[in-house]
Amino acid sequence: MADLQYTSDEMMTIAAARMVRNGTSCFVGIGLPSAAANLARLTHAPDTVLIYESGTIGTKPNVLPLSIGDGELAETADAVVGIVEIFNYWLMGGRISLGFLGAAQIDKYANLNSTVIGPYSKPKVRLPGAGGAPAIAASCGEVLITLRQNPRSFVERLDFVTSGGHLQGGDSRERMRFPGKGPTAVISDLGILTPDPVTKELALTSVHPGITVQSVIGATGWSLKVATEVQTTPPPTENELSVLRDLQERTARAHAGQA
Repeated sequence: MADLQYTSDEMMTIAAARMVRNGTSCFVGIGLPSAAANLARLTHAPDTVLIYESGTIGTKPNVLPLSIGDGELAETADAVVGIVEIFNYWLMGGRISLGFLGAAQIDKYANLNSTVIGPYSKPKVRLPGAGGAPAIAASCGEVLITLRQNPRSFVERLDFVTSGGHLQGGDSRERMRFPGKGPTAVISDLGILTPDPVTKELALTSVHPGITVQSVIGATGWSLKVATEVQTTPPPTENELSVLRDLQERTARAHAGQA
């Protein structure tokens, strides 16, 4: 059989989806995190409970939502509760095991910026903002992050700290008394980075097929640490690609009909 053709975004989404364990409760961000979480639900993790910050619990969207207020989420949910309940009882009560986030910038300790590019008082770009991301990053049992990798997004110093990852590294999360253990993996379009068990600094542990370690280092705005043995991410399977593309095609048709 000929090698399957796929894009770097498809590889990233599939690699992220594989990290979702079946049956987990997952607090989902919009965009790439939503695509990855729903792909997991439609493939190897059908019992995953997807939760969006608008208050939808156990949602099973047929198309990817444009925002947390997309009616598709409420229409396909097992339950819809108020935002106060979803955050105070479910999230901060320690009842959600996995958070799935994206951002505009990330640093070597997996802290995230989704607020501004440039000075806060006079930004070059004003981004969508925090939403529920700071609480998700602090309180979920663990956090996965998806982000396209280049020196503008993987930066030495964030323009603004929106969500705390491993803060200043080491035991700084514990000293801040964040209940969750923080980011456990960053999945980019080039590879996978995971935090060092002690320092919590991100290190390259896997490259996607066709990607070199040197190219990942060159796409990173800090001196990236590299694991002693770097793995190669298994390429997408035919089923993974088929399910993802079908989901994206349905989404494109549905949203085109709303225009």
